[in-house]
Amino acid sequence: MLGVWSLGQATGQGNMAPASPTPRFGVSLDDVASAGTPRALPALPTAVKARADALFVEAEDVGQTRALLVLRDGELIYERYAAGFGPESKLISWSMAKSITAVLTGFLVADGQLSLDGPAPVAAWQRSGDPRGAITLRNLLHMSSGLEHVENGDPIWQGDTVTMLFGDGAGNMAGFAEAKPAAAQPGEVFNYSSATSVILSDILADTLTPSPNSDARRDAMLGFIEGRLVEPLGMASLMPEFDAQGTMIGGSIMHATARDYARFGEFLRNRGVVNGQRLLPETWMRFMLTPSRNDAGYGGHIWLNRRRPAGVTPALWPDRGPNDLFACIGHQGQYIIVSPSQRVTIVRLGVTRDDQFPALRRHLADLTESL
Repeated sequence: MLGVWSLGQATGQGNMAPASPTPRFGVSLDDVASAGTPRALPALPTAVKARADALFVEAEDVGQTRALLVLRDGELIYERYAAGFGPESKLISWSMAKSITAVLTGFLVADGQLSLDGPAPVAAWQRSGDPRGAITLRNLLHMSSGLEHVENGDPIWQGDTVTMLFGDGAGNMAGFAEAKPAAAQPGEVFNYSSATSVILSDILADTLTPSPNSDARRDAMLGFIEGRLVEPLGMASLMPEFDAQGTMIGGSIMHATARDYARFGEFLRNRGVVNGQRLLPETWMRFMLTPSRNDAGYGGHIWLNRRRPAGVTPALWPDRGPNDLFACIGHQGQYIIVSPSQRVTIVRLGVTRDDQFPALRRHLADLTESL
């Protein structure tokens, strides 16, 4: 059975229980976090509601949708959860974390502590004659470092990502990733890699603290995230995970509520501005949302609604959606979809098998088109 949260439940005025299948409210995310009664808006148009509900009722096609939020102009116009989940449920990001890591990197570039186009400060690559010494942050953020990496093995557990996250590399994920040899020149080949995001996380930690102590590294990163992202955006539920060396698992494993993922999407939709205050430079937002040289469907650790190279599976729906639409996308069908020209942010969280992804993308395209 699926649960829909009523207006009173969204503000803490009711108990968790299945309600009417028609969400009839539109409120700001700030309002739903307060004890006050938010302003109600008219019911959704029938076509929009039907396409949103379809992501729950057609589970055989798209898998289990655990949370779906739709915002227009920053106001929540649709919110629905599967049974057992609700507004306080923290759900895993999987690779949506990569875009959060990109934003954190942007803060340190803006602060002058890192350079987008200078050699990436990775100690293991600094030996004379090591071709990896030419890798830049831009290369890493564009997934074009040239490092050897197999994201998904066949079978899956033979891939580098599983080895890094759950196998022999789990104790020192950055060490595992940074030890990979060069397989191509930096900037030459697009190779999607969760290990690349862990390298960025290692660079962030090394920039924030000189200490190699795992607790110091973790605390420095958590403090940085709290001050630069969590507090300004109100993302109180955001919790990244770390390996034994205190390196944030910045490509795969963060947790937050659906509403807080929506807050991050709104931050991106507003191009780094929150409550009239610019937190992230426009130049960094422009970098993130500009197609990379080797794959127009990918920007700076974020997916773009552009055509990808011939024969490559589309990440979004460039034949149907606006050109400025972009998304943070994670394993098993986690999405933060942002469509600036439509003034819309959508969060979909759940569990989708690989063979269900074409149908899921089609349903999400239907929903965005209806808005």
